[in-house]
Amino acid sequence: MVPFLFAERELAALREGALFWPARRALLVADLHFEKASWYAGTGQMLPPYDSLATLAELAVLVERTRATEVWCLGDSFHDREGCERLPAAAQARLRALTAATRWTWITGNHDPVVADHCGGEVVEEAEVDGLILRHEADPAEARPELSGHFHPKLRLTLRGRQVSRRCFVATGTKLILPAFGALTGGLDAHHPEIVRVVGTGAEALVPLDDRLLRFRLAA
Repeated sequence: MVPFLFAERELAALREGALFWPARRALLVADLHFEKASWYAGTGQMLPPYDSLATLAELAVLVERTRATEVWCLGDSFHDREGCERLPAAAQARLRALTAATRWTWITGNHDPVVADHCGGEVVEEAEVDGLILRHEADPAEARPELSGHFHPKLRLTLRGRQVSRRCFVATGTKLILPAFGALTGGLDAHHPEIVRVVGTGAEALVPLDDRLLRFRLAA
């Protein structure tokens, strides 16, 4: 966990792709995409059906490690509207245990705009928390400091002739995009014009290691 300042608030980036807000003891994650594999199975493309359990297992470890009392999921927590209903019994039980043990808030996304049962927790479209706006997709017109997800940013580099890809945060002075946390999620290059468009100029890709935060300037 690596502390850094964003909009005059101390946050901490975790190499697993989550964000911790010490002042609130809040853990923030984006784009869990529960039941993505089962959605693909419905289209005839068979994938190992363990993505939800793997994501939940890692999330539970972080809740325990950080001792978080709040969890904020920044949209696309389920891969589609029926994703919650398809959760296996073991995954539902684990998720309900997590939502019962914390103040859990689901922010809706484009994949899961309407989900009847989120296995506990509160469902909102967006939120303002201690002066930070929490939503799924960054709004280029938003002047207030904002946390979001949606783009699954990854930093791709060539090191010693080899392509390396790492999920990353994308940050400016007022915008912070979280990487996708889900076990079965791809990623969009952090240099992609759509990411640069919504965050504006002066953006950096942040790659947290165990003991430091690597920063890479993104081209305008």
